[in-house]
Amino acid sequence: MTFILLIAAAFGAGLMNSVAGGGTFLTFPALVFAGVPSVMANATSTVAVFPGALASAWAYRKDFPRLEGLRTRTILLVSLAGGICGALLLIFTPEHTFNALVPWLLLAATLLFAGGKRLTPWLRSRLHIGPAALCGLQFLIALYGGYFGGAMGIMMLALFGLFGLTDINAMNALKTLLAGLLNAVAVVCFVAAGQVAWTPALVMLVSAVAGGYAGAHIARKMNPDHVRAVIIMIGLVMTALFFARA
Repeated sequence: MTFILLIAAAFGAGLMNSVAGGGTFLTFPALVFAGVPSVMANATSTVAVFPGALASAWAYRKDFPRLEGLRTRTILLVSLAGGICGALLLIFTPEHTFNALVPWLLLAATLLFAGGKRLTPWLRSRLHIGPAALCGLQFLIALYGGYFGGAMGIMMLALFGLFGLTDINAMNALKTLLAGLLNAVAVVCFVAAGQVAWTPALVMLVSAVAGGYAGAHIARKMNPDHVRAVIIMIGLVMTALFFARA
């Protein structure tokens, strides 16, 4: 029964990520409810959805934008550094501390996901940042991504909008590239620290890839707003459950 839960959660996460994002709302809680300690569950969730992030980055490879006044290599290195710091911070966070943080992290991620569609244009109309601010804020987002990662993509899109990017394909391309790289270094850190539950990770990895493949084919027939509404409801339910467990 536990494996069925993990397989279903990973498949759903892969499908969600291919359409609107938010897969963490399924994979992380499923691992915790399956009995995996929360820090290890978070690391294992990252490993499980990691191939999907790489596949998305590859799919967008022709849309990567040039950043005015900033070398792409610089933003890549900043993201790698943030991802490493976030992963190490998670590894050295005591289990009881992370358990106390989880409901708040889920709540913040859910609210960001829910408001992200309106947040980006609102911020873009009021603020504009330069290369230095872009790098500093991207480091913080990457640090959060290595530590937990829920709604990280929404944060990146908002940041790129503040920098002046307007082409959504270019923004998604940059987001998926940076997310894939920072998740890659986070995965290396988690594996080296022995924080990955390999049996559920491998099962979920295969299922998440299948879900992502299915999602890519049915995405054109799905209303993204309806999918987002379902994901927000899942996020709210999971947040409530984790507050009840705290």
